[in-house]
Amino acid sequence: MHFYELIKNLAKKEVIDIYVDMDGVIASYNFGEPLNFKTKRPLMTNINTLEKISKLENVNLYILSICRKDFQIEEKNEWLNKYAQFFEKDKRNIISKETYPNTSSKDLKANFLLNLEKKNKVIMIDDDNSVLERINEKIPEIILYQDSELID
Repeated sequence: MHFYELIKNLAKKEVIDIYVDMDGVIASYNFGEPLNFKTKRPLMTNINTLEKISKLENVNLYILSICRKDFQIEEKNEWLNKYAQFFEKDKRNIISKETYPNTSSKDLKANFLLNLEKKNKVIMIDDDNSVLERINEKIPEIILYQDSELID
């Protein structure tokens, strides 16, 4: 409950936009496994924490995820529809590397966040330290959390 309480207290003071990575944060991710997202195991502890956070006033919850191929965008949306419906469809940002073939995942996420109209406090939750480091380099005002913060 530590992370929930932290967000709850922040949301009493201001509106918060939280961006959540999927692979390794709310869905299992193993480097050696095929890329079929339909078979990814939901990480229920993290999903349950985020669902509770989604019900807080002054909190907007978004997905910010990268996939390798365009067709995987639909797979990820189907997975979210099944396991994490509280991520509203218009707040799902799934970017395909096939569309941006010469851009790394860390740069895709950092560029997306850099181009946001930041009216609210922004938080990013990811399991990849290189992503968090790149975001911190480009946009130091964004609050960054490793996925382990979701687990108490």
